[in-house]
Amino acid sequence: MSDVSRETFPTDDPQFESASHVINRIFKDSPESEVGASITEEINRIDKLASQTFERPQSTRFLAVANQKGGVGKTTSSVNLAAALAEAGMNVLVLDMDPQGNASTALGAQHDSQTLSLYDVIEGRASIAEALQVCPDFENLDVVPSTIDLSGAELEISSLENRVYLLRDQLHAYLESSEKKYDYVIIDCPPSLGLLVLNSLCAVHEVVIPIQAEYYALEGLGQLLRTIQLVQKSMNRELVISAILITMYDKRTLLSHEVYEEVGQHYASLLLETTIPRAVRIAEAPSFAQSVIAYDPRGMGAIAYREAALEINKKSTHIFTLLDRLKKEQ
Repeated sequence: MSDVSRETFPTDDPQFESASHVINRIFKDSPESEVGASITEEINRIDKLASQTFERPQSTRFLAVANQKGGVGKTTSSVNLAAALAEAGMNVLVLDMDPQGNASTALGAQHDSQTLSLYDVIEGRASIAEALQVCPDFENLDVVPSTIDLSGAELEISSLENRVYLLRDQLHAYLESSEKKYDYVIIDCPPSLGLLVLNSLCAVHEVVIPIQAEYYALEGLGQLLRTIQLVQKSMNRELVISAILITMYDKRTLLSHEVYEEVGQHYASLLLETTIPRAVRIAEAPSFAQSVIAYDPRGMGAIAYREAALEINKKSTHIFTLLDRLKKEQ
């Protein structure tokens, strides 16, 4: 957003034009009018976001971003939703449960083999407080990184009686002792349906499911939903699916529209209105150890993730009402 206040340019005065009007007038008869329309849309969406406020939830919201299919924008969504919420003033904790450590990279966290990580936390050699790092771009965004060692954790914990509750127990212990109160805890799950994912689902109340705007991405959704239902019935009765987010959306293609409509027909109450576009800047950001929110704050990718974060934020009252009802039914 420009540092120049709106009072400098009284757009309600008829002799002044808004930025969108100027751009429309310049590009109206140009073969590059699509460029003008894109710039206008960007400005309008930024202005609309500026008029919106994020409400602090009544207590901590625990979210797992999960999809067993790889390449659907799961880690990208975890990182950028967290960054958007932090940018809006929320206190956010990200737990990188994916052995690839991509969320750690994107949030500027060290995650070499010598670093205390979520692997050490799950195995009981370190607490979350000891493994915690602060994201360089947002002082209110904390990260517990992952290392490749986490890939061996499933075998090492498989014989433990409480093997699906290791992360939950460590997380609760940290939050009870920490002076910092978090508004959001976000867990980036690995692209699988193993013990690491089960630990994640047993440590949260909500699941956010990113789905790529392609038909193949829809095929694995049923399997993921069955796994979540299994966890709901036998391991974590306070678990709900709170949002489905369409990623890599190309508004120029019929396929993207059809995938969005197909998901909307079956999961209308869960599908976010916001879609995440295919954008080079989103893919570039991790190579600079940044979220797209920090790397390209005025780009369409950052705008979309802010809008998605706002939608999720506005669900708080509904989610807590639903969770209260689930508690009473137990």
